[in-house]
Amino acid sequence: MVGLVPAGSAWRGRALAVLGVTLLVALARGLLPFFLGGRDLLWGQSGEASVLGVVEESRRVVDGAIQHTVRRDLSKRGLPSPSQLLSFSKLPEPTSRAVSRAAEIMEASVQAVRTRVYGKLGRSWPLTDTLPEAVLDTIANASGCRPHMLPPRCPDTCLARKYRLITGACNNRDHPRWGASNTALARWLPPAYEDGISEPRGWNPHVLYSGFPLPPVREVTRQVIRVPNEAVTEDDQYSDLLTVWGQYIDHDVAFTPQSASGAAFGAGADCQLTCENRSPCFPIQSRLTALSRQLPPDASGPACLPFSRSSAACGTGIQGAFFGNLSSANPRQQMNGLTSFLDASTVYGSSPALEKQLRNWTSAEGLLRVNTRHWDAGRAHLPFMRPPAPLACVPEPGTRGTARVPCFLAGDSRASEVPTLAALHTLWLREHNRLASALKALNAHWSADTAYQEARKVVGALHQIITLRDYVPKVLGPEAFQQHVGPYEGYDPTMDPTVSNVFSTAAFRFGHATVHPLVRRLDARFQEHPGLPPLRLQDAFFSPWRLLKEGGLDPLLRGLLASPAKLPVQEQLMNEELTERLFVLGSSGSLDLASINLQRGRDHGLPGYNAWREFCGLGRLHTRAELRSAVANATLAGRIMDLYGHPDNIDVWLGGLAEPLLPRARTGPLFACLIGRQMKALRDGDRFWWESRGVFTDEQRRELARHSLSRVICDNTGLPSVPADAFQVSRFPQDFEPCENIPGLNLDVWREALPQGDACGLPDSLDNGDVVLCGEAGRRVLVFSCRHGFKLQGPEQVACSPRGGAVRAPVCRDINECEDASHPPCHGSARCRNTKGGFRCECTDPAVLGEDGTTCVDSGRLPKASLVSIALGIVLVVGLAGLTWTLVCRWAHAGRKASLSIAELGGRGAPPPGRGAGQDGASGSLVPPLGPQGRTRAVDPTSSRSHVAQGSPA
Repeated sequence: MVGLVPAGSAWRGRALAVLGVTLLVALARGLLPFFLGGRDLLWGQSGEASVLGVVEESRRVVDGAIQHTVRRDLSKRGLPSPSQLLSFSKLPEPTSRAVSRAAEIMEASVQAVRTRVYGKLGRSWPLTDTLPEAVLDTIANASGCRPHMLPPRCPDTCLARKYRLITGACNNRDHPRWGASNTALARWLPPAYEDGISEPRGWNPHVLYSGFPLPPVREVTRQVIRVPNEAVTEDDQYSDLLTVWGQYIDHDVAFTPQSASGAAFGAGADCQLTCENRSPCFPIQSRLTALSRQLPPDASGPACLPFSRSSAACGTGIQGAFFGNLSSANPRQQMNGLTSFLDASTVYGSSPALEKQLRNWTSAEGLLRVNTRHWDAGRAHLPFMRPPAPLACVPEPGTRGTARVPCFLAGDSRASEVPTLAALHTLWLREHNRLASALKALNAHWSADTAYQEARKVVGALHQIITLRDYVPKVLGPEAFQQHVGPYEGYDPTMDPTVSNVFSTAAFRFGHATVHPLVRRLDARFQEHPGLPPLRLQDAFFSPWRLLKEGGLDPLLRGLLASPAKLPVQEQLMNEELTERLFVLGSSGSLDLASINLQRGRDHGLPGYNAWREFCGLGRLHTRAELRSAVANATLAGRIMDLYGHPDNIDVWLGGLAEPLLPRARTGPLFACLIGRQMKALRDGDRFWWESRGVFTDEQRRELARHSLSRVICDNTGLPSVPADAFQVSRFPQDFEPCENIPGLNLDVWREALPQGDACGLPDSLDNGDVVLCGEAGRRVLVFSCRHGFKLQGPEQVACSPRGGAVRAPVCRDINECEDASHPPCHGSARCRNTKGGFRCECTDPAVLGEDGTTCVDSGRLPKASLVSIALGIVLVVGLAGLTWTLVCRWAHAGRKASLSIAELGGRGAPPPGRGAGQDGASGSLVPPLGPQGRTRAVDPTSSRSHVAQGSPA
């Protein structure tokens, strides 16, 4: 007998069954279309082909935008606009440019795949959904991003343990990407993007923050930041050199490349013209009504200022993998094109390609290249950038063509921004060459590469000493320095030295508030130079000719040593040269550095002021009164709150600047915390820090500790006396010391004697490479290396044989960069031609190579073949015309001859009545008859025919 189920239970069972079926149908309707509709695109061979097709389409879109930018810049080869100069100052070197391009292709590809998959379903891409891991891998490989997302291969040689790699990679053997160039900036707090992934703060004008919209950054500049040039307060303690050193060191540790494209992807909008937010364009709005139109050509002021977003690091700004952690995404990160370390990359560069350009490879002393056209009282200048470098630098008035002075070539592309910055770059170029020559003289057995590396090592150490011992304590104040940096306790392999986003984008930009509106140049008595009056900054931007032709380094360095910096007073944050006339150069338009700083922070997704106060243990601010207390300035706090509405909304750069200065410091508490933490990380996380055991000997460290920036100035300029502390504002002559009283390096402690009976014999040479004798752990080895563009075939390191004998050196083979399909060195518009140790991008006429050196653009002229055809056509037409004219003339001449012959034949009959033969009718005298052309004819009395007289022309 079958048991009975209660009626209530049966009803509940049927209800659950119906509910289950409904859920299954709903799930099938929601998920099955995704898997089926996107299957062809995302899985299988056809799916992979589809993804590769999307990547190729995205590559064309990105390259088209890049080509538009290059073409635009080529068409404006006259005086560059301020926005072009800003783009030039953010122009990365080729390696960084390739990474930036790959990242943009990957970003565009991911977006295209999203659109294609969800377009089939008739709905937009939900933020919670992600692409399958296999698809992201395919896109990463095809876009060229993959190699830049993987750890580098670290060489395991004696040399690699002795000298840092030019890229900064492998400093930390367990984390080889920490601090390396072309990797993402570090995040100390999660980014604050409007969509959680990539959109900047302020991207959508209707989004509210704590109930308030973010104010336009240009309005913040006008109401809070700018001050007239005449109103600035000068620093009574620190010299202008303190400001310039901060800028120089900032360019040693951080460079965030701008997007490789200056036009919106696929939209054709030019970032120098549009006022609409269309990636990578993120214009600075001057008026809230100008959000979706082009710049008006005749408005009283621009509706917006041009701004391009920073380039993303490869593989960021996208969702995570579908089969990975669904709760994680990969928000947009920005890239640092330089090494994070204090390693003098301003002198040597951060990539093998740039280092190759900077070195003098014909020198046996390991020297750097110098300018061959200009000298400064016998001392070297920086070399010029090689074509097709951008014509971004201002020509001397009245010069044209080849007389135009190019921009300087240095380890950082911003060396030509202002003459004072170029002066520091030049100073350290001279110091390297001085040290390399002296070290080679002490160690004749050293190779050129050993002399170069040892001098580079010393120059890097001096950058570290001057920065951490002399500069940072003055910026933070002694108490904050002790709190946030403290004494050195040795290398810490768990410390990540990577430069943080907030340090690079906000905190270390405090120095902009210390920039004086004038560049002062002084004579030998440290008085205003009669022939070199003070320069306003707007007349100094990108003007390297002033350094070459207006007195050289010495007047500028005298001005930096004896002139005060601007004091960062709360009511005088930035002078008008920076907020109203940045990069003007006499052309139309200008930029605003304060607005650029604020917009850059929003572009990078930096959290607001309060979040960073909490990070540093300073406490959050909630009310207007609390902000007034923290800022200690009621007027300033009121203006800020009127604009932002809530302390959470305040941009971190503005909040840090607004704080009162700490005692004997030039920053407030927030920036002291952020700068101090970064400097400690740069020091403690650097395996090659000058104080780290094993980097230098004890004697060498003692010598380095005696050195100073003042001594570097003495050794490389014509100044006979300097202040003992170059950063202390000094009066001449009472605060100056003769150079012979300033301690310097005793290089004898770098003398290296070869051990007796050394069995290692150095090969005579290694073509396109170098060989170095290296000793460690009681043994000596030969280490082989090749120059950039060549690959070593054979062992990197060979131990010396106890029996001696010649060592068979490996070979450096040329790398054919043009064969690398995954990382084509040239833009798709150009043809790649391999050269020894490099490559050359070539264009088909009439296209010409753009200033990036890799992209072909239309020159606007006819092809040479067309010109030749036109010339040949002209020659042919002229020839035919000449031939026709000749034939016509001959025909006419023949006609005249025929007429005359007929006339002659008509006169052969009997003479007219009353006249005898040959008798003049008038007189009856005998006259010779006239022949053709009036020539006389002789008469043969025996013949009735006449002939031309002998000797007359026929």
